[in-house]
Amino acid sequence: MTVMSQPSNSTDGHRFGVLFVFAAGVLWSTVGLGIRLIEDAVVWQILLYRSASLSVLLYVFIRMRSGESPFAQIRRTGFPAAIAGLSLVAAYSGGIYAIQATSVANAMLLFATAPFMAAVLGWIVLRERVRPATWVAIAVAIAGIAIMVADKSGGVALKGSLAALGSAFGFAVFTVSLRWGKSGEMLPSVFLSGLFGIIVTSGICLFLDLSLVLSVRDGGIAMGMGVFQVGAGLILYTLGSRSLPAAELALLSLAEVLLGPLWVWLFIGETATLNTLTGGAVLLAAIAGNALSGKRRRPPPITLP
Repeated sequence: MTVMSQPSNSTDGHRFGVLFVFAAGVLWSTVGLGIRLIEDAVVWQILLYRSASLSVLLYVFIRMRSGESPFAQIRRTGFPAAIAGLSLVAAYSGGIYAIQATSVANAMLLFATAPFMAAVLGWIVLRERVRPATWVAIAVAIAGIAIMVADKSGGVALKGSLAALGSAFGFAVFTVSLRWGKSGEMLPSVFLSGLFGIIVTSGICLFLDLSLVLSVRDGGIAMGMGVFQVGAGLILYTLGSRSLPAAELALLSLAEVLLGPLWVWLFIGETATLNTLTGGAVLLAAIAGNALSGKRRRPPPITLP
């Protein structure tokens, strides 16, 4: 049983695909604002509550869509699904810490390096060919990253930038794990990441003597992020990506990167440094150029913090 079938007309299918993927990017872009609105909770507490709500939503959706338990799909994928799930926990942790430690613009732009990391990792691990244009784009992206971190010579901001790059690497591992397991479905592995997240963060909270009970405000925002920002975004992306070529997916994914800093500027007045904006423009140019130069490439990895 599927929740929503693809429109029969190819034009309608493309139109709905664009709408769904863009809407997914809009939802993903709210992560920075959501974390900024949290008052007291730290990264492990936020991730615990977000993982719990995400797991419940994806379990229900996968059952309704496929008619079987997500655990059965995970078993078919095997060990790669476990690697993919654990890599997402690391990516989520690094992403939340990065947004708490540096500007949303800086974090979101660095998250966008995940497709390039996945290309290099796939070349190393799976012997996948990397196009010459992608190597050029990677070199340009590295230059953009260097500009972005040049004014963060020490302290929390630099740690936040490194955490953002670590988060992007986690998403790259997730993408390569799916290819390794020859899995066309990412939702079961994301569901598994939610379960891993609950276990890991609960243990860390207990070890650090952090409360497992959050305020109504912080708990509500964190759980809302799991349902709407991550879960609903993934569902829309899954439904929409099937009818779009990879180049369009890559370009539409830029909505997440561009809108993230906009929300925190509009609602809480957060701005970015000149280095972040300059380096970010170089990075975005590399992503767009890579997408436009390879219209037949597979879809890029998602970059959810």
